[in-house]
Amino acid sequence: MEKLSGKTALVTGAAGGLGSTIAAELAQRGVKVLLTDLQEERLEKVASTIEGARFVQHDVTNEVSWQHAIEAAMQNFGGLDIVVNNAGVAVFSLLENLSLEKFQFMQRVCLDGAFLGTKWGIQTMRPGGLAGKGGCIINISSLAGIVGSVGLGGYSAAKGGVRLLTKAAAIECAHLRHGIRVNSIHPAVVKGGFGDTVFSDMVKAGLVPDEATAEAALNSFHPMGLGEPEDVADGVCYVASAKWMNGAELVLDGGASAQ
Repeated sequence: MEKLSGKTALVTGAAGGLGSTIAAELAQRGVKVLLTDLQEERLEKVASTIEGARFVQHDVTNEVSWQHAIEAAMQNFGGLDIVVNNAGVAVFSLLENLSLEKFQFMQRVCLDGAFLGTKWGIQTMRPGGLAGKGGCIINISSLAGIVGSVGLGGYSAAKGGVRLLTKAAAIECAHLRHGIRVNSIHPAVVKGGFGDTVFSDMVKAGLVPDEATAEAALNSFHPMGLGEPEDVADGVCYVASAKWMNGAELVLDGGASAQ
């Protein structure tokens, strides 16, 4: 296992419950963390709770914004070793009711964002890049990127794309001897972020008649109950330190996919 202390990480979507927890856990392991998100006010509050953290407003769907985020990491910490592409959005809807606009919105944030984060992570960390010491890219996909679910077709398309983008990038970096590992993490429903609104979102989408039914359905699907942000953050730290892990997918679902 590689030691994380002294390394530098960029975490997207860090104003939310999952992203902020990932950033805090990395910082606990001695990592210098740059937090990025569109929600600058919330981002500043999160940064104030994490010792040594810095933050920058960042649109993950915009390539120029990615360049600025990379520059911020270099200016604040002098390097970059870990990129966590966590930013994402989910729209619950039956496919027959899902608008093209909402479908494309999920692709832009989840898939385009992961693509740009992977691209700029590679350019920055490869030999000859601004950081140039190799590193690790972790793409937060979803269990929905592996198995299909009612009401999550558009989200599955985006997260499934993230899954295979990760594998392609991992093989490419390995063959080119960049010293960069690329892996994906696939959580099921996690409290905080999407998990806080999932019951009401399912009702609004017409998937279930009420929140009690939604809760019962999700609990029956998750044998160990819903996950906590800390469960995913622990997984991120493991993947970041597992020096022979590359092109892999870490499923964190409390046994949901084992049924």
